[in-house]
Amino acid sequence: MDLVLMVLTAGVLGTIVMDMLNLFFARIEMISKVEVNMIGRMAVGWTRGRFCYGHPSEMEKVANEIIYGYITHYAIGVVLSIPYIIGWYLLIGGNPSLIWAIAYGIATTAASWFFVYPSMGLGVFGRKSPEGFRAVLSSLANHLFYGVGLTLGIALV
Repeated sequence: MDLVLMVLTAGVLGTIVMDMLNLFFARIEMISKVEVNMIGRMAVGWTRGRFCYGHPSEMEKVANEIIYGYITHYAIGVVLSIPYIIGWYLLIGGNPSLIWAIAYGIATTAASWFFVYPSMGLGVFGRKSPEGFRAVLSSLANHLFYGVGLTLGIALV
């Protein structure tokens, strides 16, 4: 039960920290804002058997896309916490280090570069994004933020 609580706490808190820091840095225009509505459209597309778009404009607006987006975004945050937590405790043990959590957070960037961006029609690394290289860096920063939140979540349990 403690492991389930740790996974849920770390995954949710990691995602909250990611979202809060994204909001702050997007407001001062250092990175791109996470577009939760696009995550919702992507997730609805998955339920309809559509896993890849040629361009983001191909994703049709759907009712409640923001709700679907948040559910998907936070579910992914929880699921991505599982390998880190289990791997840490099985291989290393003790209290997780902030350095390892940040490294893991950055490593999770691969999921957005090679799966989420192509699923949204932005191509690998988000190269078709109107944000250009900023999309690549924004994803990297957001997942670094996730790693920091992941550590906080584990420390709380």
